[in-house]
Amino acid sequence: MKIFSGNQIRFIDNYTIENEPVKSIDLMERAAYKLLEWILANFERPAHFLIFAGPGNNGGDGLALARLLNENRYGVEVFFISAGNETSQDWNSNSERIRMSPEIKFTVVTSQDNFPAICYNDVIIDAIFGSGLTRPVEGLVADIIRRINTTGNTVISVDIPSGLFTEDNSKNDHDNIIRATHTLTFQFPKLCFLFAENYCFTGEWHVLPIGLHPGAIRDVPSPYYLIEGSDYGSQFIRRKKHDHKGMFGHGLLVAGSAGKMGAAVLASKAALRTGIGLLTCRLPSDGRNILHTSVPETMINSDENSIHVSKLPSLEPFNSVGVGPGLGKHEDTFIMMDKLFAKCSLPLVIDADAINIISEHRKLIEDMPAGTILTPHPKEFERLAGKTSDSYSRLYLQMAFAEKYKCIVVLKGAYTSIALPDGRVYFNSTGNPGMATAGSGDVLTGMILSLLAQGYSPEDASIKGVYLHGLAGDFAAKEKGYESMIASDIIDNIGNAFNFVRSNSY
Repeated sequence: MKIFSGNQIRFIDNYTIENEPVKSIDLMERAAYKLLEWILANFERPAHFLIFAGPGNNGGDGLALARLLNENRYGVEVFFISAGNETSQDWNSNSERIRMSPEIKFTVVTSQDNFPAICYNDVIIDAIFGSGLTRPVEGLVADIIRRINTTGNTVISVDIPSGLFTEDNSKNDHDNIIRATHTLTFQFPKLCFLFAENYCFTGEWHVLPIGLHPGAIRDVPSPYYLIEGSDYGSQFIRRKKHDHKGMFGHGLLVAGSAGKMGAAVLASKAALRTGIGLLTCRLPSDGRNILHTSVPETMINSDENSIHVSKLPSLEPFNSVGVGPGLGKHEDTFIMMDKLFAKCSLPLVIDADAINIISEHRKLIEDMPAGTILTPHPKEFERLAGKTSDSYSRLYLQMAFAEKYKCIVVLKGAYTSIALPDGRVYFNSTGNPGMATAGSGDVLTGMILSLLAQGYSPEDASIKGVYLHGLAGDFAAKEKGYESMIASDIIDNIGNAFNFVRSNSY
């Protein structure tokens, strides 16, 4: 799914109106019906709705919804906040329709004195401002937004929380943005929905398709995409009757140090569960018994050092290399990585302490082989690329880093973002808070290493690996719950993730 800017969304709306063709008022009606469908599925009929509507088309959506709710025997009141702006033509049309339903109470809000008394079970619909907003909210509307935010009631925002910009909110006034419980967004999520600091505004967001023109969606360019399962199910390698382990690659995992051998265990198990044919783990000599016992399917290449990896083995037998889980940051390990970057022409995934070593030895960044996959969490990325004040700025830094060093940056988080060297960014749609647990990143490294060994390109291995990782976590959460999940639960559900993706592909 493409993710568009606010200006692009307006273009697609207008293109749909002109080329479907459909009247703008009818497109608004289509959107209102989608809002109604969602509400019917989630709220019992005794619910009472207070709709706060602005003067533009977002307010028009709210007025159309008010009429439809009334027709479906829900209690509904409308509070129009004029804010001194002229009303849109479609707003006027829906206002006339509402006035034909005398049971809908319509109040013009001219000051805070008109703010209604709100009961504890009233549901507030925010239809004040939409995705066209370009400056921070102020004046009466800001006062009303702050009042809504103090009610503690369920708040549903139409398309986007009023006051929130579609992309960059670094200069916005965060006190004057609706804090929604649910956001019902039309056709596409907004880029800002994917940033952690905006969750307090969007709440849980839901995409409602309203039939915007597929030609415009296809032809309008965007660097941003949301990964969906149907995109990839048919693209995974399908095994044939006479396939054997030699056909699915041999990966080298360089991992582990004293006290951190568990990371090597988790990454090894994840690589094997993701379908790699053969796996060799280069680890400190004291870790042999741990890995032999925990993951007997893994072959071991012991370092001469007992507590950390100090030397690079021959890369000749391998199809891919993964470095970092539990590695430590010893000077010998840095020298090993320096030699790895000088010699390695294999697909390479770098994680954890290996990223921290790169951050502390900046020469390694310049020597990093093109196509390398880096999988930092936000703090590791900060050490690697520099500090930023917000997620939007960090996204642009991530994109610039990937382009400059011809690498793939997998920035882990709730919507893990995968920045490619050509400027594209893929956001992941799977995963859950239960995955915020020790070892989850080690599992992802093993999965990506496995896909690389099997012949997937670095781009495909990153995107598919992140999606499967999150999906396995979603299966684990159903069984264990968020609080009780551990990284091993993700590994145990990789098979369920593969089966689900294949069964739901088309």
